[in-house]
Amino acid sequence: MAMTLRLSDEEDLHLAELAAAEGRSKQEIMRLALAERWARLHKEQQLAEVLGRVLPRYQGLLDRIGSA
Repeated sequence: MAMTLRLSDEEDLHLAELAAAEGRSKQEIMRLALAERWARLHKEQQLAEVLGRVLPRYQGLLDRIGSA
């Protein structure tokens, strides 16, 4: 799917510099940035799920450690 991305002149310059430094196209830099942000969000969601299940089980222990 095609998409138009509107950047300020400064943002476009930063993107061009990054692409040149990495030897990639600006399009590839943007796709990689999207993939990295999505992966970070997915990991944060997984962590929140695990903590939601595990923390209640150990809450009493954590409270005792915190007051020691």
